[in-house]
Amino acid sequence: MNDLTISLIQTSLHWHNPKDNRSRFEQLIKEPGVDTDVIILPEMFTTGFTMKASDNAEPQPGDTLRWMQQQAQKSQAVITGSIIIKQQDNFFNRLYWVKPDGNYQYYDKKHLFSYADENQHFTAGSKRLIVDHKGWRICPLICYDLRFPVWSRNDVDYDLLIYVANWPAPRQNAWHSLLKARAIENMSYVAGVNRIGTDGNDHNYLGGSVVYDVLGDELFTAKSQEINQTITLNYEALQQQRKRFGFLKDRDPFTLK
Repeated sequence: MNDLTISLIQTSLHWHNPKDNRSRFEQLIKEPGVDTDVIILPEMFTTGFTMKASDNAEPQPGDTLRWMQQQAQKSQAVITGSIIIKQQDNFFNRLYWVKPDGNYQYYDKKHLFSYADENQHFTAGSKRLIVDHKGWRICPLICYDLRFPVWSRNDVDYDLLIYVANWPAPRQNAWHSLLKARAIENMSYVAGVNRIGTDGNDHNYLGGSVVYDVLGDELFTAKSQEINQTITLNYEALQQQRKRFGFLKDRDPFTLK
C-alpha cells in the first residue's frame, strides 16, 4: 500500500471576507512545490468562526466549492476544509472533500459549539463521512467534534482521522491533549489543522496544527505562524503497530442512535 502525503495549511483568516481568504490560500497551496495527496484547510476558512450565518452562507454549489474544485484540479490533490452553507432554510458548518476530478463529498458538523451559540445558528449533521483515497480510509471531522470520543470512535477501521478547526488560545492544552488521545485510543494517524491570528470577535488563535501517529507520537507540530507543511504517513508502519498490539480487536461494541 502506498504512503499518503498530507499538507497542513495554517494561517490567519480575514473576517467575513471569502475572496481575500481564497486568494491567500491559493498562494499558500502553490508555495511548497512538492507533490501531496491531501491539502487540509481550517474550519470556516473563508470567514472565520462566525455566527453570522445568514450574512456569510453560500449555496451549494457556490463560489468556494467551485474554487476548491479548481484548486484540486490544479494541484492534483484532494482539498478539504469547512465553510458555511445554506440549504433550504438551514445553515450548515459543512466540510467538503473535493477530488482532483471535481467530484466531492461533504460532512456537516455534528457537535455544534453551544458555548458560542453555534447550535442557535446552525443545523447539526447526523452522519460521519468515511472516504477512501489511494487505499486509505479517512474520517474528516470538525473542531468541537474532537471533544466527543464516541463520535470519533474507530469502529469502521479508518486509517487517518482529520480535524479542521478554529480552536482558540485559552484551550490550546485541550487541543493537543485530545488530538493525542484520539490517535492512541483509535490506533490511527490524527491530523489537526487550526488557524492563527485574531478574529472579528477578538478571539486569539495560536495554531498548533499537528500530526500524531498510531501510538500518539508527535510527527509534526506547528508554532503560531503561517505554514504549509507536508507530512508523509507510512501505511506499513500503521498496520505493523496495529498487528503488534491488537488494541482495536478489544473495542467495546456499541451503536450510535
